Amino acid sequence: MNKDIPARADVMIAGGGFAGLALAIALRQGLGDAFTVVVADPALDHPIADARSSAIAAAARRLFSALGVWDEVVSHAQPILDMVISDSKLEDVVRPTFLTFAGEVAPGEPFAHMVENGRLLAALHGRAAADGIVLASDAVARFATGPDRVAVTLAGGASVETRLLVAADGARSALREQAGIGTVGWSYGQSAIVTTVAHERDHRGRAVEHFLPAGPFAILPLTGRRSSIVWTETTAEATRILALDDAGFHHELERRFGLSLGELSAVGRRGAFPLGLKVARSFIAERFALLGDAAHMIHPIAGQGLNLGLRDVAALAEAMVDAARLGLDCGGATVLERYQQWRRFDTLSMGLATDGINRLFSNRSDVLRLARDIGLGMVERLPALKELFIHEAAGITGEVPRLLKGEAL
Repeated sequence: MNKDIPARADVMIAGGGFAGLALAIALRQGLGDAFTVVVADPALDHPIADARSSAIAAAARRLFSALGVWDEVVSHAQPILDMVISDSKLEDVVRPTFLTFAGEVAPGEPFAHMVENGRLLAALHGRAAADGIVLASDAVARFATGPDRVAVTLAGGASVETRLLVAADGARSALREQAGIGTVGWSYGQSAIVTTVAHERDHRGRAVEHFLPAGPFAILPLTGRRSSIVWTETTAEATRILALDDAGFHHELERRFGLSLGELSAVGRRGAFPLGLKVARSFIAERFALLGDAAHMIHPIAGQGLNLGLRDVAALAEAMVDAARLGLDCGGATVLERYQQWRRFDTLSMGLATDGINRLFSNRSDVLRLARDIGLGMVERLPALKELFIHEAAGITGEVPRLLKGEAL
């Protein structure tokens, strides 16, 4: 996969996941062939198989459309046409629906689509290669920052001087630690079990968020008669469930899924991921920026983790492109401060919102259950408030970068 790695680059991005590749494509398309972009990630030659699926909010879909990526995945993308929120105990016979959402932010535009991660990564990878981005299957080992450049050393020994180093290397970012940027947050003592389920009847594009005392059980529609499951349990219980044989796992799954879609079977790999809230104390340092999970990790309760990272992409790309077109330093302090101011409030707001929702619903208190169910019922009767929630989840409120409007940079 490696092209010859240049000795100098305008920007180096450490991490070839969704955020890193999307930023590379946006910068290359916005600033042209003369702007050198290098993406460094050991997984680029041998991508890690990702059996998960993600909810792509309307704003993120517009970004992918603007980058020329969406057409590659649209035939495999399942629009979410409506959403149902219910709340009960696991042993309850009846699961009352307290809140429903129509799935459109505009006529004919769903507020989200479900896409399998592997397909989306492949489309981003193909677009990056076609756009002439240097894809280096190597890791950034260390870096040293000067007043006008960053000297980057790759694990394989190559050296690159760049105007900006972007760390998109995940929630356990080694580069964030090297930059001396701390984080604030906490573990929830929960894990999310994920798998793909096939079922007898058509889901008709409906997503279900069923709140149980241990945490939310989300049923998210995929193409065909399949759904993606994101199933929150305490970490100890998640470990126990994953260790069950197929029959035992099916029993636990069916207890939570129900039989509304007929017979079901787990057809995807099973895995579990620890859950917590983690936000970097700063998104930037001198000629250094954090992107995506390296900057923030939130609870998946609202399906916003990936979408927050893509909002980072749109904001950083716009700040850099605008500066470069004015002849300014695209890795300078002014650009990075603009990026941080654009993204910090939105990130903190979403992190605190998901944290509050998780704490409100993931408990066994009958008092809290009564209070939240009354609250959900009130929201159900306020169409304007429901519309606001939908637009917020779709990522189209506030100061929206151009890419999230579907506009080219």
